[in-house]
Amino acid sequence: MKKVLITGANKSIGFETARQLLQKGYYIYLGSRNLENGLEAVEKLKAEGLTDVEAIQIDVSDDESVKAARAEIGKKTEVLDVLINNAGISGGMPQSATSASIDAFKKVFDTNVFGVVRATQAFINLLQKSPEPRIVNVSSSQGSLTLSDDPTNLYYNHKAAVYQSSKAALNMYTINLAYELRDTPFKVNAIDPGFVATDFNNHRGTGTVEEAGSRIAKYAIIDSDSPTGKFFSEEYNPETGEIPW
Repeated sequence: MKKVLITGANKSIGFETARQLLQKGYYIYLGSRNLENGLEAVEKLKAEGLTDVEAIQIDVSDDESVKAARAEIGKKTEVLDVLINNAGISGGMPQSATSASIDAFKKVFDTNVFGVVRATQAFINLLQKSPEPRIVNVSSSQGSLTLSDDPTNLYYNHKAAVYQSSKAALNMYTINLAYELRDTPFKVNAIDPGFVATDFNNHRGTGTVEEAGSRIAKYAIIDSDSPTGKFFSEEYNPETGEIPW
């Protein structure tokens, strides 16, 4: 049974991704910043008959928490097949390029960028033991420089200097990570789950968590002939999914 760690999986898109991967026969380490919330999420899944899941406390913005999560999972398995870096924060709104505080940038980057780096570096050695390791970085089309600079883009006027900058940085990290692992079995991609109605955006989104979970799960289990080092948004490009960085 292949094993998956999903950060920020106690609710919304992360939780739905866990549910869908459980239905496909994967074992899930359900990462949650607050362990109690994680345990509650696990009980909900078990009530649905999805039992191959356990909660793991992991706050990706905290070095010690990530190290502790790595130690805990290391006691349970020698191999991790999939890492889904889903944990993220918006930083609230509005976010002005001329007035957003440095502290606001630091807080968002600490989760959306540095948190991904922390988790990836902590679990890379477990992933390297998998015959088909996968890393999915949950990004946003709002992090695309090309789309954000395109006046014809539906969301062109929806600017968020802090959040968009963090996702653009995450995208570049994804490119570098995929390049570094290019001659290995790894598949590393950035995925935009779409504009989904969740707590993250005060339920202003137009998509569903089921759609979002399906998009993330799809790239978590891609085969060896699939692409790596790409940016996908099926909301923007229903045909191939690939969108410009």
